[in-house]
Amino acid sequence: MSDLVKMGLILTVVGGVATGFMAATEEFTRDRIAEAKRQQLQEALGKVLPQGFDNQPAQDVVKLTDARLNRSGKPVNFYVARKGGVPLGSAFTVTAPDGYSGNIDVLVGVGQDGVISRIEIVAHAETPGLGDKAVKTDWPKSFEGKSLGNPVKWGVKKDGGTFDQFAGATITPRAIVAAVHRGLEVFAERRGEILAPSTIGGETAAVSGGPGQGGEKP
Repeated sequence: MSDLVKMGLILTVVGGVATGFMAATEEFTRDRIAEAKRQQLQEALGKVLPQGFDNQPAQDVVKLTDARLNRSGKPVNFYVARKGGVPLGSAFTVTAPDGYSGNIDVLVGVGQDGVISRIEIVAHAETPGLGDKAVKTDWPKSFEGKSLGNPVKWGVKKDGGTFDQFAGATITPRAIVAAVHRGLEVFAERRGEILAPSTIGGETAAVSGGPGQGGEKP
């Protein structure tokens, strides 16, 4: 066997080993990222959902498509909390498309009666020191205990509402308040679908409706 052939065989073997190693590494990394996302979701749901549930909300899911939840046309996951099979409430993400620097994703937790248990700002690109006060202060707590009818006027104080705005940054809180209100509207209108008996084993339902229905979002 010539040296050239030997070299070719060696390079082939080395290339195969390297390719296999890279594939295994990529799969391992992908699995770790997926696991990290699952843990983050579990933690976030544990913060915003009504307490006392004994199911796995991350697996008890209803998908809804509604333009009030986001403008992308993607379905949104409504994670349902239950105790002894009885629904306690749900958590879902609503996107405010009109933040000062773009989209603001808000995870909203509500009881089965539509009263907010807690909200979390899960993604934003707002201005440090101004709009990002929505994350770095206790401002989100002002939503706790609120519902569609309480307050009667949803809005920041500058617009005649009851929610505080930030000095030099009214756009961000205004966008979040409006988005959460839209989310409550969807929950109220489709509460029966969201809190329907669980079929566990994955998604409870895959339904769409409401104005501007169309295509998918977690």
